[in-house]
Amino acid sequence: MSATVIVLGNEKGGSGKSTTAMHVIVGLLREGYAVGAIDLDARQGTLAGYFDNRRIYAAKQGMSLPHPTYRAIERSRLDNRPEAEADERARLEAALGGLIDTCDVIVIDTPGSDSYLSRLGHSYADILITPINDSFVDLALLGRVDPDTNKVLSPSSYSEMVWEQKKARALRDGGSIDWIVMRNRLAALDSRNKRNMDEALEALSARLGFRLAHGFSERVIFRELFLKGLTLLDIREEGSDVGLTMSHVAALQEVRNLLHALGVPEVVAEPEVAAAR
Repeated sequence: MSATVIVLGNEKGGSGKSTTAMHVIVGLLREGYAVGAIDLDARQGTLAGYFDNRRIYAAKQGMSLPHPTYRAIERSRLDNRPEAEADERARLEAALGGLIDTCDVIVIDTPGSDSYLSRLGHSYADILITPINDSFVDLALLGRVDPDTNKVLSPSSYSEMVWEQKKARALRDGGSIDWIVMRNRLAALDSRNKRNMDEALEALSARLGFRLAHGFSERVIFRELFLKGLTLLDIREEGSDVGLTMSHVAALQEVRNLLHALGVPEVVAEPEVAAAR
């Protein structure tokens, strides 16, 4: 495979997975990469909805916005489990095969639940991004941690699944998966809970083999941008009716930091803070 495959994976909904996927896709497009996007959660259709909103808004505003080559894969409707899994594997391999030679990067958005198709998608990752909300409730997605000592007691079922897909990837083509856990909805102020989260995640990182990246703070603007199909990397384009605020500037820096963590070079020029209102 020649294209780099980035997979967004998390078995818990509400972590900002599709929002992250969209910002990674647009960031890569704006840096000049040819990008393919595969949605393995066609029934939910969050990513498809984002692209639809984007096309409608661009046409309405007379804007020229970059788009990836998009594919959606639905779960098989076959009743026989081995046949259904073979059907889903064939669909994913066909989608990858159609993009691998024409795209520099392929971004795969997986369902927020466990399924064969989701596990299979994970196994093709060169880079796996797992967004989690910055709380001990969501930390359970990765493993059990002693609340007093922050010692790792056991990995979660999701972490064990990732480990299995790492082995599957190595057996299939000798490749490896760079696993990044992205901390979303970070608290703005320092607190004891935040420091405990820091220690617990560092312990889990050493045990499970992932690296940490700061994600996105809790901001209403992400939900507002979804309705227009925009990302923070689009709002300064001619035709946009989104006013640049200090909140947008801060959020844009978070997006740029994530892209840099993935190894993407400078994506957009630093916006003029003085222009924000």
